[in-house]
Amino acid sequence: MPRTVPFSPHGRSPSPAPRPAAFLLVCALAYAGAVVGYLPLLTLLLPIKVEQVAGDGRLDLLTVTVIAGAISASLANIGFGWLGDRSVSRGGGRRGIMAGGVVATMASYAGLAAATTPALLVAGIVLFQVALNAVIAPLMAIIAEEVPDGRKGVAGGLLAMANPVAATLSAALVGASRFGEPARFVVIAVTVAMCTLPLVIVRGTRQAGAPPPVLRSMLRRDLLLAWTARLLVQVAGSALFVYLLYYFETVAPSVPESVLAARMGTVMIVAYSVPLPIAVLVGRLADRTGRTKPFLFAAALVAAAGLIAMMAARDFTSGAAAFCVYTGGTSVFLALHAGFAMQLLPSARHRGRDLGLLNLANTLPGLLGPVITWALATPRDFDAVLVVLAVLTLGGGMILLAARGGAEADPGPASAQPRSAA
Repeated sequence: MPRTVPFSPHGRSPSPAPRPAAFLLVCALAYAGAVVGYLPLLTLLLPIKVEQVAGDGRLDLLTVTVIAGAISASLANIGFGWLGDRSVSRGGGRRGIMAGGVVATMASYAGLAAATTPALLVAGIVLFQVALNAVIAPLMAIIAEEVPDGRKGVAGGLLAMANPVAATLSAALVGASRFGEPARFVVIAVTVAMCTLPLVIVRGTRQAGAPPPVLRSMLRRDLLLAWTARLLVQVAGSALFVYLLYYFETVAPSVPESVLAARMGTVMIVAYSVPLPIAVLVGRLADRTGRTKPFLFAAALVAAAGLIAMMAARDFTSGAAAFCVYTGGTSVFLALHAGFAMQLLPSARHRGRDLGLLNLANTLPGLLGPVITWALATPRDFDAVLVVLAVLTLGGGMILLAARGGAEADPGPASAQPRSAA
């Protein structure tokens, strides 16, 4: 059984023994592999395949597919987080589950490539989401356990590198006309495996401590606020994530789909690359000052402004610029929020389960975003849905200002007694 360690009475969880800075890069690389696992597929390859299968019924089929995937992802993330907790409590680790998830994810791409009917496509996405969350659930718990609180801001900033890596791969896959659909899935699968392997084979250190009951109560309240804030911000991200190609079709209707997809890939590289150094810098500032909430609110404000600008855009260039503003704000918000929320986990014994519940703020928007888009958008008009998404995003930033715990409760260091983990 893992031995316990004292919990800081000031609100910060005990930090693992100092790890080399390279370990943060290994964690960021593994997270990038997980994002590569879904971003090229869900933003570009899936909408293109849905359009091939459903034609004019693409909005309906894509909505059904995304909702089914979101439900399966939500349940799978909680389930694999719980399994990881059970493994840790018995003296094992989470890396075995993560390795199995990588193999299953690679296998799921074969099913998606072979899907030729709506039913097979929906089933393929469900299986894919279950497999991928066997990677993501243990990965996020490992980061929460093995990265000290005093470095979680920088770690969160480094996680932002995942989107530009995945966006670059997306653009390359769509732009390379010599790549057919099977070859694209093979490239994604190999990339996922290469990125996640280093973290799988590196042994880690973990903590098992418990905060005092009064502090646990405060952390649960703050975790609920953090969950709600991320949910609201992610609704916009979910909607744009899936329907972005269709949005650009409304502002640039005369551009052929193949050309539009290639341009969109380039825009995604820029949109996800520019925020990376900003997220790392802001994360470092949050670590040094012990104040994360003001930065989170400012990032949500920028993201909401970008959504309003997307609504006002009437050509591809202005729409792309507005999307970059939105992505800059939301990328910084989500990167900082990841580290902030990890400091609010009330129980070291249930990190995987609690992170799985927190992950519902990522997956439930996969239900809400498509429903809002389906109800308010048309194939030629996204204005109403963009206004609603902007209001939700700003609301998410405001909610976080009411949180009282996290690093801001005590910017000083905490003691640590590390334990080896598999």
